[in-house]
Amino acid sequence: MKLAIVRQNYTPFGGAERFVARALDALRAQGVAVDIIARNWEADAAGIKCDPFYLGRTWRDLSFARCVQRVIASGRYDLVQSHERIPGCHIFRPSDGVHATWIELAGKPLTCISPRHGYTLAAEAAMFRHPNLKAVICNSRMVKDDIAGRFPEAAGRLHVIYTGVDLAHFHPGLRETYRAAVRAKVGAGATAPVILFVGSGYARKGAATLIEALARMGAREAEAWIVGKDKRQAQYEALARELGVAQRVRFFGPRTDVRPFYGAADLFCLPTLYDPMPNAALEALASGLPVITTTTCGAAELIEAGRNGAICPPRNAAALARELDALCRPDAALARRGAARASATPMGMTVMTDCLLALYRACLSAAPDQAGSARRL
Repeated sequence: MKLAIVRQNYTPFGGAERFVARALDALRAQGVAVDIIARNWEADAAGIKCDPFYLGRTWRDLSFARCVQRVIASGRYDLVQSHERIPGCHIFRPSDGVHATWIELAGKPLTCISPRHGYTLAAEAAMFRHPNLKAVICNSRMVKDDIAGRFPEAAGRLHVIYTGVDLAHFHPGLRETYRAAVRAKVGAGATAPVILFVGSGYARKGAATLIEALARMGAREAEAWIVGKDKRQAQYEALARELGVAQRVRFFGPRTDVRPFYGAADLFCLPTLYDPMPNAALEALASGLPVITTTTCGAAELIEAGRNGAICPPRNAAALARELDALCRPDAALARRGAARASATPMGMTVMTDCLLALYRACLSAAPDQAGSARRL
């Protein structure tokens, strides 16, 4: 099997890119020949560099898509799995969810969107309706149901395969390894409840809602630790000052290794406006942290209120503050560590790899080759 995975740009802090990097290792370990098609990727990655000239984001996406389409047409690969909205790909994994849904949840009228959003919406619709599309890998039931409702012609090609998490890399033992040292280094108290937020793009991930909720909480000793990248971080620092919680909100910027923060924290909070299935939430559960997220996050499918976390509406600081207060009570988060870990255990890398391989085999067995016979692995 020759497989190509498409992702336009690689950043070690991006959830989709982290999924791709882990999937590459897991698939290659199973003997699958996997290449990357990208503008920019890690130096040692095998594959094809598609980096045509462009000016502006719309031209950037369009020129990259056309370059990938030429690779697909060459027949060099048995299957091309795209993590970008490229009509003609064989398999699509909507790492960023459904763009039309994001536009609606963000409150941007379709008549007022930028040319780039218009292009993305058109490419998304064309991709789901393209005859080349054999399968869509949905990383949550939320995404599957959304696509089926918007693009009924693709309903028979939707498959839920949850993102795999490295259970040996993220585990409850991180608490013993990192908690005391990390807290001492940043000057946090040994008993202060620490609420961890991991995500880049604060507006979409709900950082403002978390800061507003912190200001409403009864637990005045609680801290919010924000790990991730955002070019407007200064605005969120200003919001914390305005609400009188600047001393209890710590910004750590992007980190390639977030395990020390999972070890130091008491609970994980991602009050996202829209997120198909954030890797950070899975890593937090695997590390034994109860998770609070929103009804518009795919990770809500894994949360049982009172057992391993809580769910609240997006952009509702009052509701979030109540849930945070409940988990910041003495030993409340600690009592849910076992349940948090247990909810991530069925989502190991091996499970994900087996599901992906089964899907690839099904796609190839249904596709006749040039001689008219079925391809077999």
